[in-house]
Amino acid sequence: MCKRTLAPALNLRERMGMSDVSDQLKKRTMRFALDSCALVRELPQFEPGPTAKHQLARAATGVAFNYRATCRARSHTEFTARMGVVAEEADESQGWLEFIEAAELLKSAALTRLIREATELAAITSAAYGTARYNQGQKGKRKS
Repeated sequence: MCKRTLAPALNLRERMGMSDVSDQLKKRTMRFALDSCALVRELPQFEPGPTAKHQLARAATGVAFNYRATCRARSHTEFTARMGVVAEEADESQGWLEFIEAAELLKSAALTRLIREATELAAITSAAYGTARYNQGQKGKRKS
């Protein structure tokens, strides 16, 4: 069952080097940050617009730049910790985008697309964080 579940990921690794995957995710997270920053310019000047602007810009750029830092991690422990931060920032970005939609601060196709992208990035980074934590636990068991 595990091999069947992991088959798509293993096939992806076989078709693409992991550096290609990480480069694609770097580009995707940067595009998400840039698109989110473009969206915040459209938010209203009255509250809660300014709060949402600040928080979304901080969280979305946090996804991109913390992921870049993850790619340069010096150890598996550092990678795991940084990936956890990326997952948190992606989830926070998703939350702020959903807040903007629920509060009706903005209605646009860009908002709908960014919510979908934030949801996907949160799922990807949370899964990567879970895998990294699992692998870190397995590494500790081997030493014992």
